[in-house]
Order: sequence, then C-alpha cells, then structure tokens
Amino acid sequence: MRRFFRNRIVRKLIIAAVWLVIWQAAAWAVGSKLLLPSPFETGKALVLLAGTRVFWKSCLMTLLRVFAGFFLGVIAGAVLGVVTAASGFLDEFLSPLRSIVKATPVTSFIILVLLYLTSSLTPLFIAFLMVLPIVWSNVLSGIKATDAQLLEMADAFGYTKGKKLTRVYAPSVLPHFLSACTTGLGFAWKSGVTAEVIAHPAFGMGRYIYESKLYLETPELFAWTAAVIILSFALEKVVLLILGRAVKWK
Repeated sequence: MRRFFRNRIVRKLIIAAVWLVIWQAAAWAVGSKLLLPSPFETGKALVLLAGTRVFWKSCLMTLLRVFAGFFLGVIAGAVLGVVTAASGFLDEFLSPLRSIVKATPVTSFIILVLLYLTSSLTPLFIAFLMVLPIVWSNVLSGIKATDAQLLEMADAFGYTKGKKLTRVYAPSVLPHFLSACTTGLGFAWKSGVTAEVIAHPAFGMGRYIYESKLYLETPELFAWTAAVIILSFALEKVVLLILGRAVKWK
C-alpha cells in the first residue's frame, strides 16, 4: 500500500480527486450554479463547447497569437541581449526601456496598444512585449556570466569568433535562455488571453470568457477557464519537450 501511494501519478490523481471533492462540496454549500457551478456542470459545459466549431477555432486563434508573439519576443530578446552585451553604451541607453516594459501593468499596455493595432493583433503584440524583456535580461546575464578564464583560454588557443561563440558563450547562455523561454511562455499565455478579454477579437478564448461573464453563463465561464488552464499545461509540456530535445541534440 505504501508503494502504491509513492507512485507519482497515483499521488497526483488522489490530490486532484480531493480538490474536486472540495469543489463539489463548495458548490453544494453555495447551492447556485450561477455563483459556483459544480465540477460536473463545468465538465458538461466543456464537453458541449468542445462539440462546437467556435470553440476549436477560438482555441486555435489564441494559440497562434500567443505562439507568434512568443516566438517574435524570443528572437528580439535574444538579439537585444547579444547587442547590449557587446556594447555598454547601448545597454545603458536601452535599459530604461527594458525597465519600463517590466514595470508597466499589462492592462495599461493592452489599452495603449488598442489605440494603434487591431483587436486581433493586440494579443500577439502583448505576448511579444511580455516575453521580450525576460529573454533580453536572461541572455544578457548569461553572456556577462561567462567565465573570464574560459575566454582567456579560448584566446590562448586561438579560437575563432565562431568557435568561441559555440564552445564558450553558448554553454554559458543556454541555461539562462531555456529558463527565459519557459518563464516567458507562461507570461505570454496569460497576457495574451487577458488581451483577448479586453480587445475582444473575432475569435479567441479571452473573448468568450468575457462574454460568458457578461451573459452570466457561469458554467461556460468555468469551462472556458478550464480550457485555458489545460492548454497552458499542454503548451508547457510541449515547449519543455522541444527544449529538452534541443539540449540533447546540442
């Protein structure tokens, strides 16, 4: 029996079951699905939504916007990290921009961006904006953390710039870069869905979260939220798998 409970999957299933029981008990105590639907009512709403074309199109559009913003943010952040590491002046000149992006609430950015971009492009740009400073800071930190003795050794052995990049800088930067990617994906996903709630694009999970709340369709609101959470976990697993394979390939 002890070995049974030591199994990681079994433990997680038991923990999930306990929380579902707590949720069900809370729903019984409230006694109104308008205020707190039960797990069964939420699951039923999710199954009904999954049978519609709008649900899958909205999930796909949200994924595309977030992934596009994430990908662009990773590329731009990596480039800025390398450039600012190579030039102290540029680092000092651009650091206020990095600090402003980090400090400004995401809702403020969403409202400002809506003045200039369409409702469909706003979530993409917000995801990009949230990922950019994370990757930028981590790549910059990784380059600066490169062992000076290794650089001296590389110079002594006459390493070319390309060889120095792949043999010295890359191993130093890679852990920082991978950490930035996993953290940035979470920020991109949450900020992208939030932007959809406010921007109200034609199709998007955030749009229907807002509409469910607006029309007091609480089971649907919980169902859309559950779908966002499930996709978030799935995305994290996929990205970790891809990054893990990239590291092994290296």
